[in-house]
Amino acid sequence: MELLASQEDMSQDEALRFLRKMEQSDQLGSFEAAYQTVKYLRQKISDSQWGKAREALDLVKEQSARLLKGQRESSVGNMIRRVMKIIKDEHFSSGKEKTDERDTQESLQKLLLADDDEEEYNQPKENLKESVIDSMCELLSELETSAEIVCANSLEHIQNNEVIMTLGNSRLVERFFKTAVNKKRKFQVIIVESFPNYRGHELAKALTEADIKTTVVSDAAVFAMMSRCNKVIIGTNSVMADGGLKASSGTHTLALAAKHYSVPLIVLAPMYKLTPQYLSSYDQDKFNQTISPHHVLPYNSGEIINRVSVSCPLYDYVPPDLVSTYATNIGGYAPPYIYRLLADLYHPDDYNLKQELNS
Repeated sequence: MELLASQEDMSQDEALRFLRKMEQSDQLGSFEAAYQTVKYLRQKISDSQWGKAREALDLVKEQSARLLKGQRESSVGNMIRRVMKIIKDEHFSSGKEKTDERDTQESLQKLLLADDDEEEYNQPKENLKESVIDSMCELLSELETSAEIVCANSLEHIQNNEVIMTLGNSRLVERFFKTAVNKKRKFQVIIVESFPNYRGHELAKALTEADIKTTVVSDAAVFAMMSRCNKVIIGTNSVMADGGLKASSGTHTLALAAKHYSVPLIVLAPMYKLTPQYLSSYDQDKFNQTISPHHVLPYNSGEIINRVSVSCPLYDYVPPDLVSTYATNIGGYAPPYIYRLLADLYHPDDYNLKQELNS
């Protein structure tokens, strides 16, 4: 995963190009969408005149409506929530001496009450704007180093002579494997090709060039090959609030096979992918995105085209009981612990982002 240049302010042309890309969500990956969202909001907060937390929150809400329009990438909403929490936290901490005890008490109070005094946000605070901008710069730094930190722990998860299965073409997984091999780990990777887009072949090519022994198998061979594997390491689009995950189509089958053979399933998930949403495959309209099925059923297939309806979903929902560990940039966590991370990253009032933006 490549880092995006620097934390320099966005020019007007850069902001316009970013907004155009946001309207075409398939042009942005999770990391780039998250990074550019924070950078864009920081620029707007810096350029605008405000002195109260309520004014800053209203500004973020106004910009968020544009950012979320037609956007399927959950990392965009996650970063909006992070920025809103920064504003609220800096408002309450401004002018106060920060101690661990006070921070703990405030955190517990917010968890218990989960209700803000709207009048409080209208109170001006000294140096609030500077504090918010500084915290957003820290968030950008966290995003920049998230992949590096995840990959730095590769030796904890990959041992010599192991056989590891993965699926599709995740840039983070690719970097994770390359980091391990650069530290003299010797292992073999079995890659599920991910029909119909065959993205597994792209990963296989990249790993082969890095002198990693690689085998590509069809999606139908997952169950047969799983008995030979020591573990499964995959990336994900989102980590859901219940500890499940939203990942590329075929991941659920892979997870079920791993569960059957008691093979650990490790998910590489930087914190910007953690979302407070509770969605599952039962709610396909909100959860999933479908693409043209012409690879599966070509348009020249004759009369059958008019007699069938074919759905080609991009994502699978994988329930938390099929996941062993989430390897994040702040450590490794079991799925049941995800709820606690949510409380640390997002304000409870912002979990339902659409409702909050309309308030």
